[in-house]
Amino acid sequence: MTEDLTGRTALVTGASRGLGRAIAAGLAGAGATVIGLARDGDALGEAVASFGGQGLVHDLADVDGIAARVEGLEVDVLVNAAAIMSARRSTTLDASLSQWRDVRAVDLDAPFALISALVPGMARRRWGRVVNVSACLGRMSGPGTAGGLAPYRVAKAGLNALTRNLAHELALGRRGVLVDATCPGHCRTDMGGPDAPRSVEQGADTALWLARRASTPSDPAPTGRLWEDRAEVPW
Repeated sequence: MTEDLTGRTALVTGASRGLGRAIAAGLAGAGATVIGLARDGDALGEAVASFGGQGLVHDLADVDGIAARVEGLEVDVLVNAAAIMSARRSTTLDASLSQWRDVRAVDLDAPFALISALVPGMARRRWGRVVNVSACLGRMSGPGTAGGLAPYRVAKAGLNALTRNLAHELALGRRGVLVDATCPGHCRTDMGGPDAPRSVEQGADTALWLARRASTPSDPAPTGRLWEDRAEVPW
């Protein structure tokens, strides 16, 4: 079952384009007041105008500035959708330390900073949804062990680990907060390219479903999982 999000506030990173924009629009369509966060103010303004949301301009690479940027916000749904890809030839031995840090900052450290700032309020209010947009390349049971794209693969594996760890710390939904990750698949975004096999809408669907799942502290929905096309997949 899914919930109407009327009266809820959602914050979606990367909301100026691609999966983030599609997820933000879908949450707005479900009744939520949506705050889109992105670094490109012009693109973000156009995006939030299209679905009636609010824009919050911030470069997630500035991890230290995130807490101050979202201070005072009461957010019920947090979707960490923003990500950057490492260079195609960035093997573990070829990637520079600066490349490693740049990818980790946006793909792992920024979600941690947003979780640290916003999820304590969800736990106090006894209702919240955290959806981390991961990648199949971060699955240690799947293509995540195949080598290459080292900064991106390892950052996404770290995001998966953060998801499971936080879900257990929040008693697997018994404190009212669900924490899950989703693999959107290879989608036709700026990162995925125009020839990718999946549409943006297909990639966004599971994130929207996770954000709207019905759950109660006494009977929580399955959480702390990795999902693809609304089905659990191995980590």
